[in-house]
Order: sequence, then C-alpha cells, then structure tokens
Amino acid sequence: MVDFQSVTKRFGSSRDENQFTALDGVDLSVARGAITGIIGRSGAGKSTLIRLVNGLEKATSGRVVVDGVEVGSLSETGLRDLRRQVGMIFQHFNLLSSRTAFDNVALPLEIAGVDKNEIRAKVGPLLDLVGLGDKADRYPSELSGGQKQRIGIARALATSPKLLLSDEATSALDPETTQSILALLKQINAELGLTVLLITHEMEVVKTIASHVAVIDRGKIVEQGRTFDVFTGAKHETTRSLLSASLGTQLPEWIRGSMKPQPGAGDRILVRLIFFGDTAFQPLTGRLVAELGADVNILAGSIEEIAGEPYGSLVVAYPAEPAVVERANRFYAESGLSTEVLGYVA
Repeated sequence: MVDFQSVTKRFGSSRDENQFTALDGVDLSVARGAITGIIGRSGAGKSTLIRLVNGLEKATSGRVVVDGVEVGSLSETGLRDLRRQVGMIFQHFNLLSSRTAFDNVALPLEIAGVDKNEIRAKVGPLLDLVGLGDKADRYPSELSGGQKQRIGIARALATSPKLLLSDEATSALDPETTQSILALLKQINAELGLTVLLITHEMEVVKTIASHVAVIDRGKIVEQGRTFDVFTGAKHETTRSLLSASLGTQLPEWIRGSMKPQPGAGDRILVRLIFFGDTAFQPLTGRLVAELGADVNILAGSIEEIAGEPYGSLVVAYPAEPAVVERANRFYAESGLSTEVLGYVA
C-alpha cells in the first residue's frame, strides 16, 4: 500500500549551516491490509515519515508511492484526491469544539460536497461502528478522551479511505482507554480490510496491535520485519534499548544491584529462559529442575503476547560450577530453548 524508496527529507536550505536531515535514505514497504507500526525515540523522524504519505511534507529526494501513485508528482488537485483515500487520527484528537460529534464526523464529507442525505446515511453507521451512536449530538467538551478519539477515528473513516494513519493516537489516553482504542483499530482493520500505519513511542501499542514493525533512529530505518521476530530477536542496539523496559521479565533492583559479570567461588549464575514457538507449551522448567537437581531458584517470570503469539520468560539461578553449567547448556541445546546469561550473584 505504501512504498518508501530511498527517501530523504531535509529542512532548511543547502546553504544553511543549520540544515537538518530528518530522514536519510529510508526504504520501507507497508503491506496492504496489515497494521504496521513505526517506533523510535522523540526526534527520530517518525512524524516526518508519516506526513510524507499524505503530502503534508514533500521528500527532498527519493519516492513515496501510495497505492501505486507517487505522492511527490501530484498536483494540488491530485493531493486532495489522495487525502480522501488516506484518513488520519491524531494525538490530541483535533475535533472542532463548536461542532457536535455528528458534525465533526460529517466535516470531510461536507468539504467533499457530498449531499446532506448521503452524509446522514454515512455518519450514523460510522458512529455506531465506533460505539458512539448515542453521542451524535454531544459536543467535544461533553466527551471523555477515549470518546473524542473514537469520534476522530469515525471522522477519519468518513471518506472510505484505503489507508489509515495514526500519529501517536493513544499517547494522551490512560492505559484502559488505550486498550479499547487499539481493539477498535484491530476491529476496523479486520472488518474493513483497512491498511493501518501507526507511529508511536509506546512499545505496548506495537506489541498489541501491529503485525509488522519498523524501528527508526536518527532518520534511518535500522530494523524491520514481523513484530514478533523483531521483538524477540532484536539485533540493533536502538531496538534493544527501546524494548528493554517493556519486554521480558524485569528483576528486582536488589538483585540487579548485586549482579557481577564474572563468577567467583560459590556464586550462582542467573539465566533468562525465553519461551516462544514450540517451546511455549512444553514443560521445560520441570525438566530443567530434574536435570540439575533441586538447587534451582526461580527468581522472576512472565508470559505475554506479541502480535498474537505467546512469549514467556523466566529467570532462574543455579550454581555456577562448570559441571552444572555444562549440563544446563546441553539441556538448552537439546530442547531448543533460547537463553541469556544475565550475570552472577553471591
């Protein structure tokens, strides 16, 4: 649906010493019908990237192709036509305070010159779709944050777009409301076959909703692929840093503070066991205890879903004696279990 081909975007004149490169040779494809997330730190280039899709910004070089049409080659009339095919939802909703929920959703249709009867026939079902059919006459000041975002989503869908852009759409919402908005986006994606491209710095959002993800750092795509593959096998330091607080079991501070990189006499080794795919449903922990004996401590554990696939981790400790470590490593290799040595404690 969207193809970025060697896209670079600079702000400022080439003769300006303050010229800033926001995007630097970006190559990225967004699959039709998928939910694709773009994650990165503030200032990494996420917002610039998404604004190129609907022509709010123009690439300095390279091509941005949306549904077979090169955005940079379009006239103003062509851009207006494109924007009717590309809906957008925003972090701060951007509703007009003087218009009711119904009238906010109707606005894009009014601008497009759609007949009033047709507008009425279109807006009602959209409000029902987002669960706010009974709030048609309410003003934004009478709605909660989550309800405002649902109105924003209905407005974005008014022109029957092929593509929905989400610019940090859940950042201003509490966790419970965020989950309800993500569930709505998944429903819309499934029922309407709508391609969704979202940018966020929230790992939970991508983990919950996106089938594919791209990681952007200093204007470059440093890692991309299936969300599960990227999250469970992150190769780039930026990806690992972004994921460190949101993925896998976190050890208590008193344990982290006592860990050391090399073992001493009588120390214990701390190992994170990672369960996914075939290993997620096997009783490997019990088999590890049987292999090493009773001297295995379970220090922490968690299980979650990444893009609908199970992912679990467990931190265990056992004697760092060479014979014990060798038996454990042999067991890991035979069972296909992924592991990570975290350190050693007395």
